Amino acid sequence: MKNKVILESFKVIGITVRTTNENGQAGIDIPKLWNKFMSESVLTKIPNKITEEIYSIYTEYESDHTKPYTTILGCKVSSLATIPDGMTGFTFQGGNYKKFIAKGDLTQGAVYQEWSKIWNLDLKRTYTADFEIYGEKAQDQQNAEVDIFIALDS
Repeated sequence: MKNKVILESFKVIGITVRTTNENGQAGIDIPKLWNKFMSESVLTKIPNKITEEIYSIYTEYESDHTKPYTTILGCKVSSLATIPDGMTGFTFQGGNYKKFIAKGDLTQGAVYQEWSKIWNLDLKRTYTADFEIYGEKAQDQQNAEVDIFIALDS
């Protein structure tokens, strides 16, 4: 399968919200989480960061992408020994992933548009942990590239 990668396990510290795609709720909750992340300078408060890349992770799915799940907004870290108040630490198991790239204007829903395509693909998803990485190529919001990784059965 094209763009298939095997990822190692990793740790993240960040802030979370429990949400669902039903009735557009995630379209309200996730932007609020991003607003909190940026306005409260959460990035600067995360200890033991390995990188400045921001991870937006979707995990703890009740079933599939149509049912409730947890969104974590944070950074990859070397240790979960110190987790600041109001934040959560998670360890994600590695596995088989398919990589997609959302390209375009982040303020005009480029990432959501890519997810809409993913939801309509016939992928054998595990619904363990899917995530986006906002790195250097996402700095220019009007002309961004965001990596999206979808967990798959082997």
